[in-house]
Amino acid sequence: MSHEAIVRLVEAAQSLAGDRALEDALVLSTGLSREGVRRAFEQHLERDPTPEELRSLERAATQTCEVTVVLSANVFVGALRAIAIARAAAGRVVVRPSRREPAFASALVEAVRARGEEGIVLEPALRIEDVTAGEIHVYGRDATVAEIRAQARPGVRVRGHGAGMGVAWISRAHDGGAAAAVASDVIAFDQQGCLSPRIVLVEGDEDAADTFAVALDRALASAEADVPRGQVPEDVRAEIASWRSSMEYAGKLRAGETHAVALAPGFAVLPPTHRHVLVVPVDDTLDGRALLAPVARAVVAVGSDDLHAARALAPAWARLSALGAMQRPRLDGPVDRRDT
Repeated sequence: MSHEAIVRLVEAAQSLAGDRALEDALVLSTGLSREGVRRAFEQHLERDPTPEELRSLERAATQTCEVTVVLSANVFVGALRAIAIARAAAGRVVVRPSRREPAFASALVEAVRARGEEGIVLEPALRIEDVTAGEIHVYGRDATVAEIRAQARPGVRVRGHGAGMGVAWISRAHDGGAAAAVASDVIAFDQQGCLSPRIVLVEGDEDAADTFAVALDRALASAEADVPRGQVPEDVRAEIASWRSSMEYAGKLRAGETHAVALAPGFAVLPPTHRHVLVVPVDDTLDGRALLAPVARAVVAVGSDDLHAARALAPAWARLSALGAMQRPRLDGPVDRRDT
């Protein structure tokens, strides 16, 4: 039965594309530009999962009596996957949307219930301490996951999907399209998703990495014309200013009005979101793996022009994808494959 329920959910999500009132609401709630919201619907909303992908999603779900889903605001279309996983696990799913971005999840639940799905309900004011059975699937910051765990009743399992980031691996043999492909992954959701690449490892010497950084800077500047960056929260603005200042001192910074690309030999200071990327030269995959070691737990996705080589440096749980497709994962289970 869960297979048919997930198909209905996907169809319900598809029906929301082109809804101007929802688009208006999402521009306000997400801070994305209108072009960014439209791009999310057109390129990043799961539309045509294969039967095998759906079977994989169902296998990944641990059966339980009820699942409460606590959503985050960073990637609004992620509500589809979160609710689909929950529905594969239980006949009853309670959805608590993000207070910052309730629009998409609310519209999705309404649309799927209109298709006869009675097992999914929306409860925006749900209190965690009132959940008495089943599981809680929480998406968001690590602090949010910890808070929900502290509030949950004994016997209610909390599955956390916390903060993460993406890494791109660029081989020596990369072609001229690699920078544009990375830029495409960066601009999606203004780099706020856990699949968003924030570090690019370039195989080769500093000159090779600098050449790629120049190309990426140009690609991000070009992308701004098609998909303008949205609003930047004040706390992120402070992070951006601090990071840019650090990179001017520790490396080489190319900063545009709405993006920046830094070149540095390491990443003691990780780049903030909203289109900021650190490019690091590495000798080979072994060097890259060693460099990633201090932050490996946070890496949930690796994109590359050479997936065979990328497997050698990616953490075991990380999703692998071609450059330009990092933000389009298959609907085959959780995006975050860490056991959290």
